[in-house]
Amino acid sequence: MPDDFLIARNPEEGTTLPYLLRIPLGSEGIVLKARDTWPRTGKVYCHRAVGWPREPDIVERVPTRSCVRRGASIDLVLDRGRENRSQFVLTRIRGGREAIFWQTARTAKQARPAVALPTARASGLAGLQIVVDSHERYAWTFEHQQATTTRRALRAGDYGVLVGEELWAAVERKSLPDLVSTLTSGRMRYALADLASLPAAAVVVEDRYSAVFKLDRVRPSVVADALGECHARFPSVPIVFCETRALAQEWTYRFLGAALRHAAESGHVAETDPLPAASPPSPAEIRAWAAEHGYAVSSRGRIPTAVLQAFERRSG
Repeated sequence: MPDDFLIARNPEEGTTLPYLLRIPLGSEGIVLKARDTWPRTGKVYCHRAVGWPREPDIVERVPTRSCVRRGASIDLVLDRGRENRSQFVLTRIRGGREAIFWQTARTAKQARPAVALPTARASGLAGLQIVVDSHERYAWTFEHQQATTTRRALRAGDYGVLVGEELWAAVERKSLPDLVSTLTSGRMRYALADLASLPAAAVVVEDRYSAVFKLDRVRPSVVADALGECHARFPSVPIVFCETRALAQEWTYRFLGAALRHAAESGHVAETDPLPAASPPSPAEIRAWAAEHGYAVSSRGRIPTAVLQAFERRSG
């Protein structure tokens, strides 16, 4: 039985699951495709892989303290100080398809904030089109909101809306580790300066503000002071803590919708064409959504009708 937990790059081209995991369970181990190398800010979707490559491009090799299967879950404990305890949950979704989610105790708790997201349109807008920066990795898909996404390079932020060809409003997304890194390195000032040049902008954090005071590698007071300085120096760009990935995505959707509505009401958009029309989703966007939700779909060729119908139902 393999002794180490291995993470390698997925050699499959065009995949939305760029990593391979080998769980040390059984004679050959269990090999999964995954969206990320650890469930830091939310559950990581995984899918069974055909097998382990002969010459894998190893990203990480970690000794294992224990790996035990208990019913529909696999409990994994790694031999390192941080990010050492996690669980793989095997379940079934629509149509009886297998879905595997990789989680920690923290991300499992975050995934259930005891709230139901509303389904109403943002500021009454139908088909809000959100532009995703072309450099954004593992981008939000806004699958629970009435919005479509397109990709292009943005001069500020990770998600935005356009008035004509000009970026009108933008949101910079941060996980807590990324926020701490940009604050302590000084890069946040440059990012906020770019955002402040827009009519509307914000930074959204996929975590609680209280998590700042639980940091163990950086003094919490240093981060809290840096946040206060950012608010004072750039008062037009709020930094909003939204607890979970899903809530951060929902807040961004509402903020960008309100910003675009304000643009229309303030006369920056012609009344004859008050808001940008939504473009139909691309096949790549549909395939990415299908992979994230456990649908089997090839990287090329025709997308099955059942997947298209499920995608249409999701966008409502």
